[in-house]
Amino acid sequence: MAQDKDDEKEKGGGAKGGGKPQLTPEQEAEAAAKKAARAEAKAKGEKSGKGSGRGKGGAAPKEVATERVKRDAPARLRKLYDAEIRAKLMQEFSLSNRMEAPKLTRITINMGLGEAVTNPKLLDSAVDELGAITGQRPVVTRAKKSIAVFKLRAGQKIGAMVTLRRDQMYEFFDRLVSFALPRVRDFKGVSPKSFDGRGNYTMGIREEIIFPEINFEKLDKPKGMNITFNTSAPNDEQGRALLKHLGMPFRN
Repeated sequence: MAQDKDDEKEKGGGAKGGGKPQLTPEQEAEAAAKKAARAEAKAKGEKSGKGSGRGKGGAAPKEVATERVKRDAPARLRKLYDAEIRAKLMQEFSLSNRMEAPKLTRITINMGLGEAVTNPKLLDSAVDELGAITGQRPVVTRAKKSIAVFKLRAGQKIGAMVTLRRDQMYEFFDRLVSFALPRVRDFKGVSPKSFDGRGNYTMGIREEIIFPEINFEKLDKPKGMNITFNTSAPNDEQGRALLKHLGMPFRN
């Protein structure tokens, strides 16, 4: 019996003892090719598998514009503000100190997606589209409290948000008033009444397809957004004058 057991171990290649079975040259070449393919996929940020394309977080990673552009000169609107608009505002409101002139401090773009509660994939496309529009990686926003009527739980992902400052802020403003808003159907200007009493202005956009960065053919569902322009103006009058000089097309 002992001799028979020794013969079985030798035939089994020592599997129970931890040894590996010998591979043919063809099998070794195939294994090396698969290992090289996995290493290449990992280097590209993808996970090789059964074609699911999913990482540890669930959805497959997508390329989004996150790297800031290296600039040789300030943004066009920023140069225009420093050269002309600041002096006009000081003269219009009789300001003696140039630091008192109102200026744009930041722009916040918020995209709320209530349907993301039942369709999480909608949030992934919103993040990609908002990143393409602004050139900056969006932050996913979460619900602060649970609402049973809307089947919403606290901490659940329900939107995306981007805050722009400095040159990126001026460039987004320039593209908004020069390219995006004129593409709105039957556009007659934006409302001059959406100020908060402290010089900040908020406007809504029904569909993001007005931005040239969005490919209509790849759009799964039109999404709207709210854009808030924060200024250093002490009141709505100075804030409205600042945005008007920068090119905001207010209705008369």
